[in-house]
Amino acid sequence: MYTCSDLKKGLKVMIDGEPHVIAQFDFVKPGKGQALYKCKLRNMITGSLFDRTYRSGESFEPASLEDREMQYLYKDESGYVFMDQKNYEQIVLTEATLGDDKYFLVDNMEVKILIFNGQGIGITLPNFVNLRVTMADPWVKGDTAAGNNKPGEVEGGYTLQVPSFVEQGDLIQIDTRTGEYVTRVKE
Repeated sequence: MYTCSDLKKGLKVMIDGEPHVIAQFDFVKPGKGQALYKCKLRNMITGSLFDRTYRSGESFEPASLEDREMQYLYKDESGYVFMDQKNYEQIVLTEATLGDDKYFLVDNMEVKILIFNGQGIGITLPNFVNLRVTMADPWVKGDTAAGNNKPGEVEGGYTLQVPSFVEQGDLIQIDTRTGEYVTRVKE
């Protein structure tokens, strides 16, 4: 069990039977009375954000979450299918659960799936992924000004800003945390 003194940003606790993560945390000690712990909590299943204030002495149950290494297999009508490498168990995540992370999935990619009560509720991708550019405007002579970017689309349908020298068919590296172009990859 956690107490109020254990609360900090990023801590995962159970509230009303669902896992929540502390998104923001403030400790307030008024002149009189008990200390207050003001928290902004995010529901890890629905993604909703709300505020709660706790007094010292309250306790919290740790969230029973499991991080499992899994491999991305394919997408079908039920969702995105991942397989545990140890016991070959498969888990399906919906498009809503993945959010923008769906654009960065590559066949056979190793990812971490966050599991609550046998259900996948989140994903952690590798920090960088290499994807091929499927659509980019051609380079125009004279487009050499610093910071001159153009929109480019990569396999999977994600659109981002790329430098003017990047062309259709190039392999580029993307930071999955920000969704930004990092570098062109030599083949």
